Amino acid sequence: MSRRCDLTGRSPSFGYNVSFSKRRTNRRWLPNVQKRRIWVPEEQRFVRLKLSAAALREIERKGLLQALRDRGLTLKDVERRSRA
Repeated sequence: MSRRCDLTGRSPSFGYNVSFSKRRTNRRWLPNVQKRRIWVPEEQRFVRLKLSAAALREIERKGLLQALRDRGLTLKDVERRSRA
């Protein structure tokens, strides 16, 4: 399962751990992605989404459908299938 936000598209970033001796080893920074059930009042139903913390704040401010419209997405593009 990928750690990717359904709304913002955030995914892990890659780089190096750099020790005191300047030796570099690979590492990943994981996004703060959470599975959430969001109520969509226009459709009178819940949808399951994997969202980053930033996306959750955006949805809290604007509402889910407006946040999707601002990014050129529809509910069908991002909706998680519970029995797929």
